[in-house]
Amino acid sequence: MLSKYLEELRKIKLLTREEELALWKKVAKGDAPAHNLLMRSYQPLVFKTALTFKLPSDQVMELIQEGTVGLLEAAERFDYTKGVAFSIFALHRIKGRMIDYLNAEYGSSTLSLDSEAIAGSGILWSDTLVSAEASPSEQAERDFISGRVLEAMERLPNKEQQVLAALYLEDKRPIDIAAMINVTTSHVYRLQKKGVRRVRGMLSRLMADLKKS
Repeated sequence: MLSKYLEELRKIKLLTREEELALWKKVAKGDAPAHNLLMRSYQPLVFKTALTFKLPSDQVMELIQEGTVGLLEAAERFDYTKGVAFSIFALHRIKGRMIDYLNAEYGSSTLSLDSEAIAGSGILWSDTLVSAEASPSEQAERDFISGRVLEAMERLPNKEQQVLAALYLEDKRPIDIAAMINVTTSHVYRLQKKGVRRVRGMLSRLMADLKKS
């Protein structure tokens, strides 16, 4: 089933910024085909998020289904006029639906990280989130930092936000991003550096405040 899903993903055409914006405008007017096309174009984001949990293929498909629900929920609440990249807006809800599902479905039961479950493996569900080496406390810290990074990205100027989201969340090539936002490839790299610098600055202030508390 996962291989069939991957075949469908390969057929998905990346949308330009202009194409995506035009579709969101249609969605705001109740255009169902435009909504369906947007949701299809963001399936790779759901897939990549599911893969970060490093689970067997059958559980990956379960996560994809839950993540798709999160994607649809995010689309219902998204306001394209605010200039925030949908990928950033949707990621919180996609990942949240996946984590909520796995906690409800498996709780603290043991899961295998291999292709088949091994009874009595001793691997707890809490150990499988994102990294097999992370302890629960380390994972909680990573989730916290990940959330703060996304929040910091939402505060960036529009083009810096678009560049970072496209590079790090959507795996787009710099040349494609340049065409998407109508700038040169070298300018994309400059926007990337500026955006990363701003995010680091916001995070450093956050960490300094945490140390004081």
